[in-house]
Amino acid sequence: MSTDFIEALNELERERGISKEVLFEAIEAALISSYKRNFNTAQNVRVDMNRNTGVIKVYARKLVAEEVLDDRTEISLESAREINPHLQIDDIAEIEVTPRDFGRIAAQTAKQVVTQRIREAERGLIYNAFVDKTEDIVTGTVQRMDTRNLYVDLGKIEAALPLTELMPGEKFAHNERIKGYITKVENTTKGPQIILSRTHPGLLKRLFELEVPEIFDGVVEIKSVAREAGFRSKIAVYSRNPEVDPVGSCVGPKGVRVQTIVNELRGEKIDIVNYSESVEEYVANALSPSKVLEVEVFEAEKMARVIVPDYQLSLAIGIKGQNARLAAKLTGWKIDIKSETQAEEEFGRARTYDGELPQDSVSFD
Repeated sequence: MSTDFIEALNELERERGISKEVLFEAIEAALISSYKRNFNTAQNVRVDMNRNTGVIKVYARKLVAEEVLDDRTEISLESAREINPHLQIDDIAEIEVTPRDFGRIAAQTAKQVVTQRIREAERGLIYNAFVDKTEDIVTGTVQRMDTRNLYVDLGKIEAALPLTELMPGEKFAHNERIKGYITKVENTTKGPQIILSRTHPGLLKRLFELEVPEIFDGVVEIKSVAREAGFRSKIAVYSRNPEVDPVGSCVGPKGVRVQTIVNELRGEKIDIVNYSESVEEYVANALSPSKVLEVEVFEAEKMARVIVPDYQLSLAIGIKGQNARLAAKLTGWKIDIKSETQAEEEFGRARTYDGELPQDSVSFD
């Protein structure tokens, strides 16, 4: 080895943060294996690499014994004291056995070790960069697809988007730009592995954070999200400032903010509703766009019975129960929906309410 090699290690330490001492130790360990493999020996050896000059020496380590049974691993006391007069029985004697042409093997081995450590360091940097982005949105370009995944180029690494995490009917062309939600970042033996999703409710939440400054600044808070990707979503918002309308902030001027999100989600319908500490109001809002006449809460069962006008029953329930199902996910309450007629027939009582509950919500598609 030369001083140029030592300087190269110093440069790696400065630029990439790879410890020079760690590299020295890794090179020495690899050279032990190379020595044994190339010179067909079972000797116990130690490799020493001078930290300043790069000079490499190989030492056979032998046990000082009264009677030598295996000269590959043992040495007599008399022979040992020719090397070091202070050695005693059961001490370890080190004898230099550096081969003449070991420099070529050493150079090749050192290059392999350094290359591997650089690769590991780069993988570590990529992992650290993306592990902090878990549950965040990234943008990349579509590279290829197999039977299980769509592969997205994120610049320094390729992420996997399982086909099961695409919205129904979604198709992307080669080199097309795509947004994905990072659900998992793992450090595997093959390097960092990043898993994306287009169906996760977190994608909708992050898109609103990107498009709505009031959410990004913390003035408006997203309290809950319920999503059936590609079809319909509901999002409950709350304003910490009474002068800021949370629903209006999410909609934006002429609906431009929410429409950008709808376009990104390929036309997915989005209901934006006002969050309320009152379960009755919150459930009524969550059933948007239907009108609600009365909400009766059963705390023990965490269930809400909702009464809607007869002509609004199908709208409240939604196609295949979708609206009611999303409202239940959004609020965390079981919801039992009855029409006025059904309520009077089942409970045998007249209306105890007058008019409709106040609702603050808006729907977009």
